[in-house]
Amino acid sequence: MADLTPNQQKIVGRYYDNFEAIKIQKLSELATEIYLAEGKKQDRLWKQVGEILVALKVPQAQADHVVAQKNPAILPGIAQELGRKLGK
Repeated sequence: MADLTPNQQKIVGRYYDNFEAIKIQKLSELATEIYLAEGKKQDRLWKQVGEILVALKVPQAQADHVVAQKNPAILPGIAQELGRKLGK
């Protein structure tokens, strides 16, 4: 991998500093996308929800439970709760 310039290092650093906030925002956006999607696309989006929850250190059992419910109405509440835990 090539060395990063100081500017690139700052960009990467800011991304990782805000990683959790970015993932929480994506979780909220997925709720809307899931409402509008059908079939295989909806299944793919639910898989992304599970991956995001695991990336946010939600216990695997809880993430699996949310994905198994397939209820997009609960995603904004989960995102809000995770945001509160993040302190933002």
